[in-house]
This record gives sequence, C-alpha cells and structure tokens, in this order.
Amino acid sequence: MLAKRLRFMDLVDRNIVQNRTTLNNWIRDRGFPVGQLTGPNTRTWSEDEVQRWLDSRPTAPKPLPPKPERRGRPRKSAPPPQAEAR
Repeated sequence: MLAKRLRFMDLVDRNIVQNRTTLNNWIRDRGFPVGQLTGPNTRTWSEDEVQRWLDSRPTAPKPLPPKPERRGRPRKSAPPPQAEAR
C-alpha cells in the first residue's frame, strides 16, 4: 500500500510548519526530511517520514521568555504618609 504524500499546504494544515522559510531552515538545521521532488516546483513528503521526525522531537514545553525589564524614565517613589492632623 502506498504511503500518503504530504505537500507543503498539508504540513501547514496540520500545524507542523507555518511558512516555507522555516521549513527550509528545519531541513538545513534540524533534520527535517528533505522530501522528494514530484514536479518542477512541487516537493512532497511521506506521511511516515514526517511522523518519524515529529516523534523524534522533544515533547517538553518551551520555557517562558524572560520578563522584559522596564524601559523609560524611572518612576517617582510614593510620597511618605502624612502625620494625622490634631
């Protein structure tokens, strides 16, 4: 039985990748399968090879980015409390 071939838009629909630049970077740097040219401007990937790559990826959530430091002029400190009038 033939494995299903995925085109770029199939990868987008499955929320695997959002744009072609990221896909090219993943192929170059992160070991994403190269796929196969099925036409002059068409590249497809086997559903099995994409799933194997996804399974090999870490599953831990990304850490939250550090909170940015406050920018701009420093705030004035609160005035000292006033003594009660008699």
